[in-house]
Amino acid sequence: MTASPTPEYEKTEKNPGIHLSGEALMGLRHLARRGVAPTTRTLAGLPGGIVTKRRGRGSEPDDVRLWSEGDDRRHIDRNATARTGVLHVRTHHDERDRAVVLLADFRPSMLFGTRRALRSVAAAEALTLLGWRVVGDGGRIGLAVAGVGEPVALRPAGGERAMTAVTGALALAHARALDDAEAADPPLDAMLTLARSLLPSGGHLVIASALDAPGPDFDHLLTLLAERLSIRLILVSDAFERQRPAGFYPFALSDGRRGTVQAGRAGATGSAEADERLSDYARRGIAGLRLDVEAGPEAYAPLMERLDAVL
Repeated sequence: MTASPTPEYEKTEKNPGIHLSGEALMGLRHLARRGVAPTTRTLAGLPGGIVTKRRGRGSEPDDVRLWSEGDDRRHIDRNATARTGVLHVRTHHDERDRAVVLLADFRPSMLFGTRRALRSVAAAEALTLLGWRVVGDGGRIGLAVAGVGEPVALRPAGGERAMTAVTGALALAHARALDDAEAADPPLDAMLTLARSLLPSGGHLVIASALDAPGPDFDHLLTLLAERLSIRLILVSDAFERQRPAGFYPFALSDGRRGTVQAGRAGATGSAEADERLSDYARRGIAGLRLDVEAGPEAYAPLMERLDAVL
């Protein structure tokens, strides 16, 4: 008997840790806003010897969107509200242009997880939280998604419309990735070149990946790009990698071969390896942080706030 196809929204409702929903990613906007205070955000990289704080909401019109809980009523757009009968607010940004491209790794090795969610889902959640912070601060956000098929690329744009496009593209790309879960990982080298083409010199690239099988030229190319771009790394880590119980584990390869491997317990060593990897990249000017899949978006939000502060 052949089962009828299950709608994507039903898959997401039943298995939120496996399937990505564009609506759920859009909902992270409110979580990303927590702690976002224009009066306390520190500016870096601006001319002058004094570090100042951002005040006000900027002078450049950015977007008009529906009013939502937490918005300042002083920013209500009267024309749009009168025309539609529904509250709208107008957002503004300052004249500083910040272009950020989010690189999400949805290759087959990322479709793995033992607690709460797949590594690919955690990567999308973290990048989305960061994206909402960037556009909320007047920056432009773009996207590149690595997978088995054709890569996804969105040039940086500003406002809620940009994040609507990003979250929708993430959900669609992840659904396609699940269909190709049995394929082998393509190298990430080409994605770095694609992401570079989307950014101006001095732009920002944020990579969310476990960096499994990145390719022989990945580290060299990444180091070269770090001379022209600001690159940040979100190293996605599943609990099994850090706290693996000792035992025998079956495996299957893409060519059909199967077997069993004996593994010892991974405790503090697993965490130390991830942290050492981040330290190695930091020595090359590529700062990053470890993202524990099992922690969830509530724990990711302050991490993305820290990452946003150095972009």
